[in-house]
Formats: sequence, C-alpha cells, structure tokens
Amino acid sequence: MSSLRILLRSLVVAGLSAALIAPASVARAEPTPAELTKQIEKSSTELERIVESYNKLREDIKANQATAAALQARIGPLQAQTEQSRADVGVLAATAYKTGGLRTARALLEPGGQSALPERLGTLDQLTRQRQHTIDGFTASQRKLINEKARLDTTLAKQAAQAKQLVAGKKKIEADLARLYELRRQAYGRATEAPVRSSSAGSAPAVSGSAGVAVRYAYGAIGKPYVYGADGPSGYDCSGLTLAAWRAAGKSLPHNAAMQWKATTRISRSALQPGDLVFYSGLGHVAIYVGGGQIIDAPSAGRNVNKRGMNIMSIAGYGRVG
Repeated sequence: MSSLRILLRSLVVAGLSAALIAPASVARAEPTPAELTKQIEKSSTELERIVESYNKLREDIKANQATAAALQARIGPLQAQTEQSRADVGVLAATAYKTGGLRTARALLEPGGQSALPERLGTLDQLTRQRQHTIDGFTASQRKLINEKARLDTTLAKQAAQAKQLVAGKKKIEADLARLYELRRQAYGRATEAPVRSSSAGSAPAVSGSAGVAVRYAYGAIGKPYVYGADGPSGYDCSGLTLAAWRAAGKSLPHNAAMQWKATTRISRSALQPGDLVFYSGLGHVAIYVGGGQIIDAPSAGRNVNKRGMNIMSIAGYGRVG
C-alpha cells in the first residue's frame, strides 16, 4: 500500500506541475517584422481615409462660415430697410388717423367746380397707391429678412454640429496615431522616420510657369514630417502638400484629396506633366507629379515627405490644376 500511495502522490504532483507550467508554454509569439509592416500599412491606409474625411469636414465648415458671413452682411441692410418701412407705414397710419375718412369726403365735396373733382380723385388714388406700395414693400422686406435669418440659423446649427464632429474626429485620429506609432516603434525602433534633407532627392527639374513653382515647392518640402491636417510649412498631410505647392504658385485648392479631384481637369497618363496631381484608389491619397515617373507626396503618419515612383498603389486618375 505504501508504494501505491507514493505512486499516487507522484502523479498528483506531476499534474499540478504540468498545470502550472502549461500557460507559460502557450505564450503568444511576438509578431514578425513582416507582420508588423503589414499592420502598419493597413493602419496607415485606414488613418489616411479618416484624416481626409476630417479635412473635408474642415472645408465644409469654412464654406458654411463664408455663407454665414454673407448672410449676416445681407441681414444688416434688410433690417434697416424693414425698420424704415415700418416707420413709413406708421407715419401713414398716423396721418390717416388725424385726417380721418370724413375729412377726405368733405375735401371732395368742397366747392371748386366739376373740373377740380377728377383731379382731386386722381390725387387721392395716387396717395392710396403710394401707401399700399409702402405697406407691400414693408411686408416684402420683412419676409425676406425672416427668410435670411432662418437660413442663417440653419447654417449656424450645421456649423455647431460639424464642430462637434470635428472634435470627435480629432480624438479618433489621435488615438489611431498612438497605436500606429507604437507599431512603428516595435517594427523600426522609433515612432517616426528620422528627418532628412531635401537635397537628398536631387534638384528640381527645370519647369517653367506656375507648375515649375509648385514642383520646386514640393522638392523643398522633402524630409518634412507628415502632420495630419497640416499644409506647411513645417509639416503636411497628402492633400495639404499639394495645396501648399500650388498655393505657392498662386492657385487655390481645397484641403481634401476628393475635393481636389473635382477642382482639377482630368488628363490621361500619357499627358502627365510636372505639377499635375496623381490621385489614388478611393481618392484617399494625392501626390504631385515631378516627371520621370516620380511623385512627391506626404505618405502617412510617422513618415516624411518623399520622392518616389508613382506606382505606389492603384491609381484612380490624374488632374491638372487650371
């Protein structure tokens, strides 16, 4: 019995030991550099779509602010016109009260001969029409003022809702950025690329006109960091870079890739010239073409503005700034 007892005790101890050791043996393996890179690319693509949506929202807010300012500018004179019309109607009402209907009738019946009567009736009719015109003008001005104020209220309410969305979007972007930077730290040992000099990409090609100004600006931005929502001069996101390059050339573009697509003229790949814009699948990314099959773009969070081959992903089309 003693030997059986010893055997059972040994089995129990062995079972406990196995239970204690087992969890350590199934520890999850660390992701490989290739797996991390794949996660980084996926996260970067998703984040860029969110950033471009954020940029579009900011553009919409700017447009609404301009609309609100224009409405405010129109409401001022309308308010003054309505108040003046109201005062004119008040004067007419007071005059009618003072003169009274009997006085008007008496004036018509006063001596003056038959020849004076048509003239008096004509004058009275003219005064009546003028009074009605003043009243009609007042009500029309009032209606217009009410309509403009209603439009302004709608615009301001939309702006308030968009401002809340903007704050929520910013929080999401910053949370996603924190995760992306941590992935980059695990994969590359640092959250962002080391800064580089723009001269490392060579000299800008000799391009004349406004396109040349835009291309030279893009070359000067090489090595600067990707910063979401930024259009320079210390950092850029993708549409911020193309906006800034063409702004330097005196042309205005919205801060959103899809809106830049709409703001440019479609051209074929064979017609591409330096300064043209290259748009990528889903219109979530845009770059500036600099010739020789190369683009300059702000790639994604954690990276720097860079010159590289244009076939970085599926291309949606090409645009020329007018």
